[in-house]
Amino acid sequence: MAGSLSIEEPVMKDREFRWFADLVRSHCGISFAQETRFLLERRVARRMRELSITSLSAYQYELRNESRRDGELAALIDEITTNETYFFRERSQLRALVGEILPEALVARRERGGGGPVSIWSAGCSSGEEPYSIVILAREAELDPARDLRMYASDISRKMMKRARAGVYRETSFRETEPALRAKYFEEKDGAWTVSDAVKKCVDFIHLNLLDRSRIALLGAMDVILCRNVMIYFDAETKREVIATFEHKLRGGGHLLLGHSESLINVTSGLELRHLRNDLVYRKPVPGLQRPDPWHVAALRAIGDAERSDER
Repeated sequence: MAGSLSIEEPVMKDREFRWFADLVRSHCGISFAQETRFLLERRVARRMRELSITSLSAYQYELRNESRRDGELAALIDEITTNETYFFRERSQLRALVGEILPEALVARRERGGGGPVSIWSAGCSSGEEPYSIVILAREAELDPARDLRMYASDISRKMMKRARAGVYRETSFRETEPALRAKYFEEKDGAWTVSDAVKKCVDFIHLNLLDRSRIALLGAMDVILCRNVMIYFDAETKREVIATFEHKLRGGGHLLLGHSESLINVTSGLELRHLRNDLVYRKPVPGLQRPDPWHVAALRAIGDAERSDER
């Protein structure tokens, strides 16, 4: 009886694991330690099955081949990246952005006589739920995203960028979305929901590697950068490199929003912790205008204590 080709999942030798882990880390910063080795093995094996390649050495040759390397490395990164997200994730922080940071930035621009939109970059946006959430909340706050915001969103996964631009989502993306908001900003068809053109047109999606400074240089200065639940996949050295890039891209007084499980303890002292009504965020000081936040030292101490407790 004829059967389909069965390709056994390869088990990496130590040197093979180090080779693949070093390749991925040097390209995009994602770090695989021994305890996550099985994830790398599984995702490499998945890519090998798609190519009907049966040995790790043959797949390494594919990645070393100069004519095919870039395209295949991009496909492997698509397999390796974790893309867990949904609309209005960590909503308290998004409320802080739309309800406090954006109005403050718009007032500051008018006072300086410049006006113009606030520049926001969603770095590591996966399939696009985060930037679309910001546009929706801005509209709900009676801001005009087309006038008041300049929303950029990037990810290293080409597959995720394609999904984000299409703006079509399944039920799992709406676990924190009120039915009224979904009905207002999405159109349902065949069990999928497509974001409205009025929201979609307000986001510029860019395929971008956070370690590629030459490409990032093409973006202008930013008022707000969101990089939430991305750096948990980086090692300490890569975190410092990426945060240094963010510090460089932020205007004085600009804000950096990280995931609730992330902090900049032992990463940088160049950004200050700011306590807002709705959440804690980081801010790049304005030279000569640093004003001590009474919550800053206490918040830093609390985060440090929590991290030391987790280590124990």
